[in-house]
Amino acid sequence: MNTLSLNEKLFRESVPAGGLCIDATAGNGHDTAALCGLVGPEGRVIAFDIQPRAVENTRRRLAERGLENGTVILDSHANMAEYARPGTVDLIVFNLGWLPGGDHAVFTRPDSTVAAIEAGLGLLKDGGKISLSIYYGGVNGCEERDVLLEYLAGLDPSRYTVLLTRFYNRTGDVPISAVIVKGI
Repeated sequence: MNTLSLNEKLFRESVPAGGLCIDATAGNGHDTAALCGLVGPEGRVIAFDIQPRAVENTRRRLAERGLENGTVILDSHANMAEYARPGTVDLIVFNLGWLPGGDHAVFTRPDSTVAAIEAGLGLLKDGGKISLSIYYGGVNGCEERDVLLEYLAGLDPSRYTVLLTRFYNRTGDVPISAVIVKGI
């Protein structure tokens, strides 16, 4: 079990056929493709990345799999509220850090990530979820992790439930999984 397998389980349990999901960090398109499969042809997935290479990789992955229900946008995840209406999104997924196989000097930053989470909270349906895989250490250090953990601890418990999972018996900078549930 790892952070990715936890996320996959959350996807399967949280995404209805015909739903709307957002992949806030498209990367190489793995999550975008998985979400497209889960929402089915009647559903929709919107994916964001600031790197042209990530957008190209994700579009290629969707095309190779014949998935036509995903839209990949070259834009910051902080702007996601410009692309979906409030109260319409079932699940928003974040894999923070850098593009696997990409330039490690380009990675997610706490200011845009917090702005994206705030935008995402307004887009979620009641019962909707935000999944965060917080990768830290290495070049990007621990700043984003620390800012996010403080931010998550401050979310209003009457409006959101936050679940944090850490793998304590693993060595190194093991990713942290966090889930925000709206309305519970």
